[in-house]
Amino acid sequence: MTIRTTQLAIRTALAAAVSAALPFAAQAQTASDGWQWQAAMYGFFPELSGTTQFPSGAGGPNIDISSEKLIDSLKFAFMATLGAKKGQWGFWTDIFYTDVGGSKSGTRDFGIEGFPLPVDVNGNFSLDVKTTLWTLAGTYEIAKSPTYTIDLLAGTRLADMNQNLDWTINGDISGIPLPGHSGTRTLDLTNWDAIVGVKGMAYIGGTQKWFLPYYVDVGAGQSKLTWQFYAGLGYQFDWGALVAAWRYIEYQMKSGEPIQSLEFNGPMVGAVFRF
Repeated sequence: MTIRTTQLAIRTALAAAVSAALPFAAQAQTASDGWQWQAAMYGFFPELSGTTQFPSGAGGPNIDISSEKLIDSLKFAFMATLGAKKGQWGFWTDIFYTDVGGSKSGTRDFGIEGFPLPVDVNGNFSLDVKTTLWTLAGTYEIAKSPTYTIDLLAGTRLADMNQNLDWTINGDISGIPLPGHSGTRTLDLTNWDAIVGVKGMAYIGGTQKWFLPYYVDVGAGQSKLTWQFYAGLGYQFDWGALVAAWRYIEYQMKSGEPIQSLEFNGPMVGAVFRF
């Protein structure tokens, strides 16, 4: 059974906070012998897409369904980052968790691989997708001036994914070798990957109020490829900064994995505090 979550629009506010720190926050311009910390509240508003292969069992054919028309709700979300720096050295960690799902009854928005869909056949489908992405990296500042900073980073990222599908097919499917009219499949995948990247910011103009944050990393290991980037625009206040950015996260899995790919793509906004 194959589920294709291509261009899945779940444009819903994924809000999170509590002692978080955006890695792209404006850096303090004064030297300090102690640790410099950052905390923030932010929300991420992505589209989700990807491809997952659910075996139908007993050698039956694949069932193709568009998850773009199936997933329609956010059940739970949590996103937080924490970063600190002492001199040129520092660390950064980010955790991103979402649980989304949806269901549809009496739909013909699916296909059975190798067989035409009979006119009297429809289906009831329910899909739940849980995703946890956790990044942990050390950082080293390679350049700093009153107008910009550049940090190298190296570390690891964990991808823990769980997808559950329930289906019931209604109508006469006697000519299709499916194991049955209904079924349930759950797939789990846990991958660790090494990553390297760069992050930093640059001020715009002489007042040092507006700035451009950026971040990019790439990695591999148990996954074939994972990479992430964001870039945006921020404005500084005495208490911290407000930032708006675009974030993209992609996973390409190795051949044979049940979850073939996963992407998050969309805007994020945050209020950043430094201490």
